[in-house]
Amino acid sequence: MPRHVFIFDGSLDVPIVGAPMSGGPTTPALVAAVSEAGGLGFLAAGYKTAQEVEEEIAAVRSATARPFGVNLFYPTRDETDEAAIDAYARSLRVEEDRYGVSVGVPSWSDDDWEAKLNVAARTRPDVVSFTFGCPEPETIKRLRGLDIAVWATVTSPAEAGVALAAGVDALVLQGAEAGGHQGSYRQHDDEPLSVLALLQSVAAMTDRPLVTAGGIATAAQIAAVRRAGASAAQIGSALMLAEEAGTNEPHRQALRRKAPTRLTRAFSGRRARGIVNRFMLEHDDAAPAAYPEIHYLTAPLRAKARALGDAEGLNLWAGQAYHLAVETTAGEIVDRWQADLARLEHEH
Repeated sequence: MPRHVFIFDGSLDVPIVGAPMSGGPTTPALVAAVSEAGGLGFLAAGYKTAQEVEEEIAAVRSATARPFGVNLFYPTRDETDEAAIDAYARSLRVEEDRYGVSVGVPSWSDDDWEAKLNVAARTRPDVVSFTFGCPEPETIKRLRGLDIAVWATVTSPAEAGVALAAGVDALVLQGAEAGGHQGSYRQHDDEPLSVLALLQSVAAMTDRPLVTAGGIATAAQIAAVRRAGASAAQIGSALMLAEEAGTNEPHRQALRRKAPTRLTRAFSGRRARGIVNRFMLEHDDAAPAAYPEIHYLTAPLRAKARALGDAEGLNLWAGQAYHLAVETTAGEIVDRWQADLARLEHEH
């Protein structure tokens, strides 16, 4: 059996995928712990150099012989309004005064795309997944030819159709409930679909494996999406308080509270779900759709807020079920899900 179908042939002890969380929370230790516990850990390659990604892959391999994946940002470039970006930069002068740092340069980057693809081809993780777009069929064929499974994150049936036509092995269905960036292929303001609505719509289109993401934090929720047709659940926010997670301290403190979440462009210029805070409330209305330009613009402000321990000035990405996160090791969290799933299946 080709290695690229491994995850759905019963070789995963727990139908869990550790979400690739860029910006710090996902560490090699977290990836290895999820995989060691019987799930599928996933490295987040976003915002890192290709060399850093290669080093993290080596770190995971030194900690576990179990399968794991790597997630890459597909370099989609939207049309942007330069005047709107400039206006937003001016509106952030109050934040420059507050934190004593200047905003960054609003630039576009392909996130070291080609170099990271080459790292993936050379190091051959078990799975490579893509967010923000789907590569051309040739890229997918190249990776599959190296016995690497290829997954694509989608947020709509239309995006699922594009990814299926390109030849991916599986789809990650990201619902409105998910924390962090919406993985949509193009910027839009349409109401995002809930994870169950998306699952039912896409399940009617294909028999390829579907992994659901968004608002899933308990065994009961994992069992629910499995009954609805998912092969596995991708879980992020419920792992952010794990001991192995690289979640920064102000973010950890915010995750212990019970504030609501909301979609916003204030921090990065792309819609993302985070815990509502001062920066979001004060700047969301003015933030243009421009990613990653706004990400680089606000980066120095967020870094200073983080250094000061000020959770009101940085992005607090979290899904709608973040309050169900527990503080223990990732292995213990996955073990609990496995035990609870076994009990639920026995009851049914």
